[in-house]
Amino acid sequence: MLARIANNLFWMGRYVERVEHLARFMNVNYFSSLDAPTKLSRDRQFVLRSISKMAGDPILDDKELIEEHILYNVGLNPDKPYSILQGVKCARENANSSRDLLSSEFYESINKFYHFVMDYPKDYFVNSGLHDFTTHVTDQTSILKGKMRGTLLHDEIYALIKLGINIERATQIARIIKTKYEDAEKTAEVKNKPLKNSFEWTTLLKCTECYDMNRRLYKKTPTQLTALEFLIVNTHCPRSVIYSLNQIHKHVQILDPLKVHEKHSAAFLISKMRCEYRFKTVEEVQDDVKGFINQTLNTLVEIGAKLETEYFYH
Repeated sequence: MLARIANNLFWMGRYVERVEHLARFMNVNYFSSLDAPTKLSRDRQFVLRSISKMAGDPILDDKELIEEHILYNVGLNPDKPYSILQGVKCARENANSSRDLLSSEFYESINKFYHFVMDYPKDYFVNSGLHDFTTHVTDQTSILKGKMRGTLLHDEIYALIKLGINIERATQIARIIKTKYEDAEKTAEVKNKPLKNSFEWTTLLKCTECYDMNRRLYKKTPTQLTALEFLIVNTHCPRSVIYSLNQIHKHVQILDPLKVHEKHSAAFLISKMRCEYRFKTVEEVQDDVKGFINQTLNTLVEIGAKLETEYFYH
């Protein structure tokens, strides 16, 4: 396989996963704020700032935000590299370049997804279409991943796509944790209440589709400890960082099992990070949540760069 084609498959997976998390984050944060228990959590400026920060466009605290502008930028602005529209467009372009390696069923699904996003009425979206649009985006990404799993051969092609999906999932989960942790700090400071019981932990779990299973496991209202433990070190949660690392390790071995033992290879770095997470406790994470998440994000960026150097630039 050409390195260029491998790169396209890898990034197609990343873009599909990226738009799913961004769409769900927009949906949950916006609509959860309508009946949030604290005044700050209900504040529209607070919610819009959180959405913008998660998307990758942090805004100064003293700047007044216009709701229509923020929603348009994150959702359908073709000039913003972080927008959902741009992500879907890039995913489809990468699929086009490797068309002969993909099933007709999968390609038709990504093509329908592309046309839905490109043709979505922008005025309707910023005024009343946020729920419809973001729900359709998350549903469509689930369909795409089902088509991948059910119609593609589970060989190197599939491994490359899944590698991209799981690196992006770990990255997006870490970004969501960081964003909601900062939100929880702000609400706790204003209300002068313990950080561990903030409403933002519930929102965090809903942003990652983990709320119901967290309640099932811990049998109580989510707290800082249970939310972080579930999303970072729980090996049975398909949205947790450690679960994604296990999947990354599995799929990189399919590409080149011998590189696991090469000290400076991406496979070695993945194995090292995975082992560190396997023996990490949530109490250790709680001591410095921001520092831990930043280190996680930096390591994932390093892994992505090494993968591109080793497999995609030849």
